[in-house]
Amino acid sequence: MIIKHVLEELKTSERPVAKALHSGTGFKVLAIGLKSGMKLKEHKAHLPSKLTVLEGEIIYQESGKAETIKQYGEVNIPVNIVHSVEAVQDSLCLLTQG
Repeated sequence: MIIKHVLEELKTSERPVAKALHSGTGFKVLAIGLKSGMKLKEHKAHLPSKLTVLEGEIIYQESGKAETIKQYGEVNIPVNIVHSVEAVQDSLCLLTQG
């Protein structure tokens, strides 16, 4: 039901919605919802991470490069590298950390 909660909360949110889907020793999986145009501002990952797009389309930016990721696409996010994510379309992503 976590993904349904993310999508429901996103309907009235003005910023991305993220909720823990699963976690354990040394890992976490987050469900992240973004409306078209929403952005996760520049930040760093503290654990090796992978972002998978389940629905929609996003632009992943890192080190001055931009990569479009569409449905079922994924990108590895290195530790301590500044990056951002912007939704081109309404999007639902999974972020796996650890």
